[in-house]
Amino acid sequence: MTGPQSAPKIAVRGLRKLFGRKRVLDGLDIDCASGESVVIIGGSGTGKSVLIKCILGLLHPEAGSVRIDGIETVGLRRAARERFLQKFGMLFQGGALFDSLTVWENVAFGLVQGRGMERRAAREVAFAKLAAVGLGPEVGELRPAELSGGMQKRVALARAIAAEPEIIFFDEPTTGLDPIMADVINDLIVRCVREVGTTAVSITHDLVSARKIADRIAMLHHGRIIWEGPTAEIDRSGNPYVEQFINGRAEGPIQMEIRAA
Repeated sequence: MTGPQSAPKIAVRGLRKLFGRKRVLDGLDIDCASGESVVIIGGSGTGKSVLIKCILGLLHPEAGSVRIDGIETVGLRRAARERFLQKFGMLFQGGALFDSLTVWENVAFGLVQGRGMERRAAREVAFAKLAAVGLGPEVGELRPAELSGGMQKRVALARAIAAEPEIIFFDEPTTGLDPIMADVINDLIVRCVREVGTTAVSITHDLVSARKIADRIAMLHHGRIIWEGPTAEIDRSGNPYVEQFINGRAEGPIQMEIRAA
């Protein structure tokens, strides 16, 4: 006998976000199950990053609901929101490492500043997470400026998983990397997510990355999710917007604004 289906880890309903007259999110709905890796695809300026910021509470939507573990987070007071933020890890598009700190201090930053962990204990965790992304202890004492772009991404990933968060957001994790290093990062994301058992939400233009790291793919267009399904089904979606996007065709229902110089 099976019990009732568990609630989604993340449940977004009717999310609307405006910037002036521009409606970036327009009644968006999406769920993410516990332990699931969901990738959101879509063109530039379609609202992918805005969605992530609304879930994190960095932006306040005009309407809609964001539930984490069944608890409404829109409108939470600061102290309650800070407690919720401890559930999250984040891999930023540009890495967003602190140049003034060593690599291990970057990885341990959230542990020390956000959770009050003693520096020696945080240092041990940082070096363990660096090892988990294939970086030796000698890297921990370097500064970010001494690292290649691929190594910086790995450090940022180590920081994202340092506190073993329940939910990790990946913002364009392979942007700016060559295909081989991008595949290394994809493999690390898959392995780290599985080992930590976290829920992962990624936004990307990189279909190779999406196919590798996603259990499920959702496409965002004009402020709404217009298609979602298991990764294996994206090539037979039957959706003209999805087909145009994944095949990189200029002709189709998605019209790009091109302004004359």
